[in-house]
Amino acid sequence: MSTTRHAPMSHGEFLALKRFPALDGVRAIAALLVVFFHNDGPGLLQGWLGVQVFFVLSGFLITTLLLREHSRTGRINLPGFYRRRAFRILPVYFVVLFLTAAGLLVAGQFGSNPLGRDFGLYLVFFNEFGLGGPYGHSWSLGIEQKFYLLWPLLAFTLLPRARPLVTAGLMTLSLAVIPFTVAADPKGWSVHYFTVLIGCLLAMIMHNPRGYALVKPLTRPWVAGAVCLLFLGAHLSVSTLSDLLDKAVFGIPGFVAVVPVYALAAALLMPALLGPGLPQRLLSTRVMVYLGERSYSIYLVQSIAHGIVVGLAPGASGLLLAVPVSLVAIGLADLCYRWVERPMIALGRRREAKAVPAPEPVGTTAEPK
Repeated sequence: MSTTRHAPMSHGEFLALKRFPALDGVRAIAALLVVFFHNDGPGLLQGWLGVQVFFVLSGFLITTLLLREHSRTGRINLPGFYRRRAFRILPVYFVVLFLTAAGLLVAGQFGSNPLGRDFGLYLVFFNEFGLGGPYGHSWSLGIEQKFYLLWPLLAFTLLPRARPLVTAGLMTLSLAVIPFTVAADPKGWSVHYFTVLIGCLLAMIMHNPRGYALVKPLTRPWVAGAVCLLFLGAHLSVSTLSDLLDKAVFGIPGFVAVVPVYALAAALLMPALLGPGLPQRLLSTRVMVYLGERSYSIYLVQSIAHGIVVGLAPGASGLLLAVPVSLVAIGLADLCYRWVERPMIALGRRREAKAVPAPEPVGTTAEPK
């Protein structure tokens, strides 16, 4: 890190980082916000926005990894990239999917449940077009999987000389199609690709020395603290902004229109959390890293945790529901992490080692999870 306590992080120091531990803490908070939102947590927390933080993180971390691999080797090993993503994402996703389906079968509800009716969509990661149900929160994985599939191909293989133009073009397209998708899908699913692409753009800016100079002041410790406070204030004000946009943006629900604004704020937050300072230290504690490593499974098992808590305490609501569900989800996620995630990631690394040398890992894993 910088030799001067109050100095910002240099571009060389950023490139030398092998991990971004504070982003584990961000993932932990984002995952628990989503669990609280789905389990009668306080509306003030705006927990539905947790998934938007995951999208920005995914775009940033995956693109950073790809840029560093390209700088180091002059190319992108697409088979290796897809192999790593598959071993990281698919095993625990399908384990939780089949456990959820099995629970519905035992209860005799599979055929009448949205999960049963849309089961084919969940098998091929078109979750965002499903009708909800106990695995409905996995709609974000549909967004993520298509991003993982197409982004490296478009930006680094098919059109490698036009990477910035491709990024800008896709971002513009995302904004342009929003009005045509909101009416058909209240989630406004296309806007989420804009959020991911904001993370991609941030990675491209920070990888370039001249681009990094634009965000370098955000890594100064006192500035980072101020940025975090401003972001917290913006996060807690989203409901008010959404109401305003509901009146101002004809035809587009305020909660959809607010997402691009929130994505830009989250992107400004990321550099502030990478440099030295109190926010980085708080988000890099052992507890936060522990939860961040399990955030993917926390996100996936939340409906199973909800079912367990409601079965034991049928009348629970508010914090008496959200807190126990979160604790049960953490416990289940720990089992998934130990028995499924880590063994499968290790297997993927062994397969990668037999194929070609794996690229140096960057930051935290990038899934929304």
